[in-house]
Amino acid sequence: MKKINQIALTLSLGMGLLVANNSYAQMGDLPANAQPGKCYAKCLIPDEYETVTEQILIKEASSKLEVVPAVYETAEEHVLEKEAYKVLKVVPPTYTTVEEQMLVREAGTKLAYVPPVYETITEEMLIAPSSTKWVRGKADPNCVSANPDDCMVWCLKEIPAQYKTVTKQIVKSPASTRETPIPAEYKTVKKTVVQTPATVSETEVPAVYRTVKKQVLRSPAVTRQIPIDAEYKTVSSRKLTRAGGFTEFREVLCGEKLTTGKISQIQRALKSAGFDPGPIDNILGSRTKTAIEAFQKSKGLPLMNGDNIPLETLEALGVK
Repeated sequence: MKKINQIALTLSLGMGLLVANNSYAQMGDLPANAQPGKCYAKCLIPDEYETVTEQILIKEASSKLEVVPAVYETAEEHVLEKEAYKVLKVVPPTYTTVEEQMLVREAGTKLAYVPPVYETITEEMLIAPSSTKWVRGKADPNCVSANPDDCMVWCLKEIPAQYKTVTKQIVKSPASTRETPIPAEYKTVKKTVVQTPATVSETEVPAVYRTVKKQVLRSPAVTRQIPIDAEYKTVSSRKLTRAGGFTEFREVLCGEKLTTGKISQIQRALKSAGFDPGPIDNILGSRTKTAIEAFQKSKGLPLMNGDNIPLETLEALGVK
């Protein structure tokens, strides 16, 4: 296994140099907005349909006339027998004793010197920024397209930034002056003040009414038009919204991550979803690929291109 990994690393480095020299690909043939550590490949997209529902008129709208008779009701009416009037009453003032604070000496302040405070900090300085480079992966031998470039896998590798640690002393807070407040001094004195002034209160004596009953017209007789709604029938049909075929690059599971354990997870997830992958044998065989394709078609997902499994399929299966 160690020897196989060394051979794979050598092939990856060699293919990275070929990409850097533009010997086998142009940057326009690569996926846009790619991220380091991820792999991309072209996938086969199935035809997409939508169900169009429309209503067909069976019977047009109409109306009918209906006579609504007049409505009467018994109403009560208040008749004035004695008008309202007001009674005036004088309310004398009230007094109370209160304590009041008198200023003896006003508040002031005094100044105090506050020395500066220093601290030592350590920070990292950027020497070289991070960068990325494209590395060409191994072409899939099981490609379903006549063009081998449709199955090519490209990986964007990240080169980390370089930093240098520097220690220096900075002023945390400069020297300043601080004001200390001196509170004011007060003296408490007592005095009598008016609590409520003299007032004149008004007492209103309400009017006196007598209740009488009589019949009144609530609503006159009318003729109203009652609408009859039109009748419709709902008809549904399927309409092609997007033709399938090879589409733009999609993120796929990198070759080194398609382990036997990952294949086992995919087979178990397919079986739980009702798609038979055959025996759980950790092998991406024809029965497993057929089950994956059936699952992708049922969910409207991009189809596999050889052994390249789109991440959208793994997410739909619940495989991390």
